Amino acid sequence: MRVLVTGGAGFIGSHLCERLLGRGDDVVCADNLITGLVDNVAHLRSEPRFTYLRADVIQPLQLNGTVDAVFHLASPASPSGYLRKPLETALVNSVGTNNLLDLAQRHGARFLLASTSEAYGDPLINPQAEDYWGNVNPVGVRSCYDEGKRFAEALTMVYVRQLHANARIVRIFNCYGPRSDPNDGRIIPNFITQALTGQPITVYGDGTQTRSLCYVSDLVEGLLRVMEGAGTSGRVFNLGNPDERTVLEFAEVVRRLSGSASEIVFREPISADDPRKRCPDITRVRTELGWEPRVALEQGLAKTIAWFRTRLELATVGD
Repeated sequence: MRVLVTGGAGFIGSHLCERLLGRGDDVVCADNLITGLVDNVAHLRSEPRFTYLRADVIQPLQLNGTVDAVFHLASPASPSGYLRKPLETALVNSVGTNNLLDLAQRHGARFLLASTSEAYGDPLINPQAEDYWGNVNPVGVRSCYDEGKRFAEALTMVYVRQLHANARIVRIFNCYGPRSDPNDGRIIPNFITQALTGQPITVYGDGTQTRSLCYVSDLVEGLLRVMEGAGTSGRVFNLGNPDERTVLEFAEVVRRLSGSASEIVFREPISADDPRKRCPDITRVRTELGWEPRVALEQGLAKTIAWFRTRLELATVGD
C-alpha cells in the first residue's frame, strides 16, 4: 500500500511514518517544516520505500503514481505554533484540507482527517463524547486552530455526503512521547525539560485544570484502526486516554520519575481560552474497533524522559 502522510515530519506524523514503513507500506511524507523537524524523519530517509517532500499542502501536491490512503496531519498543533503562525494554521485546515480531499478522490484513496479535542473548546460536559458540539470561541486567538479544525471536519463531511468520499475524522486528545518538541509550550515537554535542567517546573494557573495524556504508540495504533476499520467512513472517533489527571499531578510525576529537585512554581495563564477540563469518552472506538490505550502513564513518561535526557546530553556534547 502507498500512503501519504501530511505533517509527516511532525511529532505524531513521524511515528506514523515509522509504523507504516515497519509493516511494509510505501510512505510519502509531506511537510513544509513550519513546526515539523527534518530530524524527526532523518532515520527514515535511507529507506527505499520512504519519500520525503518538502511541500505546503495549501498548494495542490503533485505526486507520481497512485496513493491508497491519505493521513492529513498537517497543521501546527501547539498553542505556541498556531499563535505564531495563525494564518498558515487557518489555511492548512481549510484550503489544505480541500486540496487533500480532492487528491484522495482522484486516487480513490481512503482519507483520514486528524482533528483535535480543541473542537470541543472549553467543554461544558466532561468527559467529551463525539456527539458533543463543543463550547468554542469563534473569534478568539485560538480560533485559527480550533475553528480551523471544525471547518476541516465540516468540509470532510461535505465530501462524504456529496461526493461519497471514503473519509473519516479522529479527534486527537493530548499526546506525548519521544520526538515531542521541547519548545512547543505543552505541559510534558515543558515539565521534562525544566526538571532535567534544574529549572523550576512551571504550572500555569492553579494546577487543578485537567488533561488526559495518551502515549504516541497507542495514538498511532488508533489512527490505523480508524483508517482501516470497517464502517468508519463518515464517522468521528475520539482518540485519547481517559486517565484524567490534574496538571499539578503531571508535574509531580515528572519530577519524581526524572529524579529532579526542581521546585514547582505557579504562574498566571498565558493562553486565552485555555480549557479547564479535557478528557475523552472513548466508548465508540473501544466498542467498535477494539482500541484503547495500553501504555501506562509512568511507563510512557519514563520512555519520554529517557529520550529527552539523551537529547539534552547530545546538545551538551555539541556545545
